[in-house]
Amino acid sequence: MIVVTGGAGFIGSNFVLDWLAQLNEPVINLDKLTYAGNVQNLSSLESDPRHIFVQGDIGDSALIRSLLQQYQPRVILNFAAESHVDRSIHGPEDFIQTNIVGTFRLLEEVRSYWNQLEVDAKRDFRFLHVSTDEVYGSLKKEDPAFRETNRYEPNSPYSASKASSDHLVRAYHHTYGLPVLTTNCSNNYGPYHFPEKLIPLMIVNALAGKALPVYGDGMQIRDWLYVKDHCSAIRRVLEAGQPGETYNVGGWNEMPNIEIVRRVCTLLDELRPRADGKPYSEQITYVADRPGHDRRYAIDASKIEHELGWRPAETFDTGIRKTVQWYLDNPEWVANVQSGAYRDWVETNYADRTA
Repeated sequence: MIVVTGGAGFIGSNFVLDWLAQLNEPVINLDKLTYAGNVQNLSSLESDPRHIFVQGDIGDSALIRSLLQQYQPRVILNFAAESHVDRSIHGPEDFIQTNIVGTFRLLEEVRSYWNQLEVDAKRDFRFLHVSTDEVYGSLKKEDPAFRETNRYEPNSPYSASKASSDHLVRAYHHTYGLPVLTTNCSNNYGPYHFPEKLIPLMIVNALAGKALPVYGDGMQIRDWLYVKDHCSAIRRVLEAGQPGETYNVGGWNEMPNIEIVRRVCTLLDELRPRADGKPYSEQITYVADRPGHDRRYAIDASKIEHELGWRPAETFDTGIRKTVQWYLDNPEWVANVQSGAYRDWVETNYADRTA
């Protein structure tokens, strides 16, 4: 039995689906169902007895305690987080509460549970914390990619809150001996990605005939990781990673944002041409850069390759084609997530970019 927190979000839901497709071990899925948590992502598991969904908050100590005692999991995978940089700039408090305070309360309950386990179960238990490359700050064009030994230099409220949670996880290992693992990943993309992030926003806006907003000059560089590759990396770290260690997970796909947008447009030109025959790239619109926008992230994923034998299976070309096709094939999912809280937030904060 494993517990996955944040398992209705983008990466978490992909992990739950992937886990149950690969293994026959039940999952307790805990998600608060904020704007980015979507149980529709898990609709294929509605009648699957291996999947038990619980709506709740990692900051709810009593709930966590009850779940741990009831289900006696051997693994906790912590995906739960507020994760959007723009949202953290507009309203940082939720990020502090979930990413820092919530992680602390989760760790406290897990530590208490772990201390009560029998010797063998205690030895084999793992707490895997899923984090981000943004904790390392920003790179110059000539700098080497982030390694696990890089100093933390977070530049947004989001990345600062994730850095804080990483430090808490590390401290619980060194202070209490809790067998933790941490992964820091690059930008994920793929199915079920909430359409406020770059790739799904471009796809959704393009199909709706709206502007494709690109911050600044569009030359911000990111490493891109197909979400199913990320899932396989987490499984491998869980299987063979050494407690107390951090593993950077990347796709070996550095690319500027404007190139990502152009590739999405080219694929849409091929797969779903505009009625007027014009290219989707005509919809690209440059907008004012966001405050404190990091110029470059890049992950050196050598450690996980050399020590655990993991490499991504997808190239960016294969991954982005699968992603665009998934959004074309799932218009109902897109329409559902565009309603309610998501639409309200986008209209407030992106009104001049999506018209």
